[in-house]
Amino acid sequence: MDGVTIHQLQCFDAVVSEGGFQAGAEKLRRSHSTVFTAIKNLEDQLGLKLLDREGYRVALTDAGRSFHGRARVFLHELSLLRNHASQLAMGEETELRIVIGDVCPPAEILALLHRFFADHPATRLHLHFEAISGPWERLFDDEADMIIHHVDKSDTRIDFIDLFAGKLIPVVAPNFLPFPISQDITPEQMRDYVQCVIRDTARHAPRRDYYLVEGARVWTVSDQLMKKELILQGMGWGHMPTFMIAEELRDGRLVSIAGKHLRGGAGEVVAARRRDRPQGPVASRLWHFIGQQASALRKAIGKHDRGR
Repeated sequence: MDGVTIHQLQCFDAVVSEGGFQAGAEKLRRSHSTVFTAIKNLEDQLGLKLLDREGYRVALTDAGRSFHGRARVFLHELSLLRNHASQLAMGEETELRIVIGDVCPPAEILALLHRFFADHPATRLHLHFEAISGPWERLFDDEADMIIHHVDKSDTRIDFIDLFAGKLIPVVAPNFLPFPISQDITPEQMRDYVQCVIRDTARHAPRRDYYLVEGARVWTVSDQLMKKELILQGMGWGHMPTFMIAEELRDGRLVSIAGKHLRGGAGEVVAARRRDRPQGPVASRLWHFIGQQASALRKAIGKHDRGR
C-alpha cells in the first residue's frame, strides 16, 4: 500500500459508484484523464487488476470487488474523522438554520425552540416553513441544519428523533356536499368538487402530491392556513392536519368525510439532521434538548386529537 493516496481511492470509488470513468470524473469535478491515470497508478502500486475495461462498461474484477468494499469503509471512516475534526475546531455557532414542515403545529414547536434559544442568545435562529418536499430539499441542499417534518426513515443519510404522529383527515364545510355525509363516500363521488391542496415548496426536487383524486378540479394554495380558510368558505374540500381543525370539528364548522374509502393519513414527524455533516456545540445541545423534550412534546400535541 506504499504510495497509495486518498485521491486514488476516491477516484476508484467514484468510477465504481457512478458506473464509468466519465461519470466518476464528473462527480469528482476532475478530468477524465486525471481519474483514469489515478486508477491505473493505483492498480500498478497494488499489483492488482481492479477494473475490467474490455466490456461496454467498466466492471469490477473479483479482486476489485473485494478491494472496493474495504476502500469504501476506509473512505467513510475518513469522512467521519474529518467531520469530528471540524466539530473540534468549531466555536459556538453564530447561527442555526431550522425548517419546520407543513404538518407541524407551530405553537408547540416554536415554544420548544423558544425555551432552548432563550439560553443561547448569541446564536441567531434562521427559521423557515416549507411544505411537502421542501424541508427535505433544504436539508440535502445544505440550506438547513435541522428539519422538523416527516422523513423516509430508511434513508441512511439522516439521523432522526421521533416526535409525534401527524394526522390528516379529509374535511368539508357542513353544506358543501349535496348528499349525506357518511363513511361510505368514495373518491369518485368527490371528483366533481374542487379539491384544495397545498403547494409543494421544493424548487428543483421532484414534487409530490398526496391524496389527490384523479380527474378532480384542483386549487393550490401556499400554506395550510389558506387551505383551511378556503374549505371553511365552502370553496373546496381537502385533507387537513388535525391540530389545525380540532376546534372547527367540535363546533361543526367543519365535518370529517373520512371513512372506508377516504381514510386520511398519518406519518411520524421527526427532528432530522444529516449524518455526514459536522455538528457544532450549539446544534449538538439542541439535538440533545429535543431528545429530552420529545415525550412532553408528544403529549402536548396529542391534546389536539383528544380535544382541549
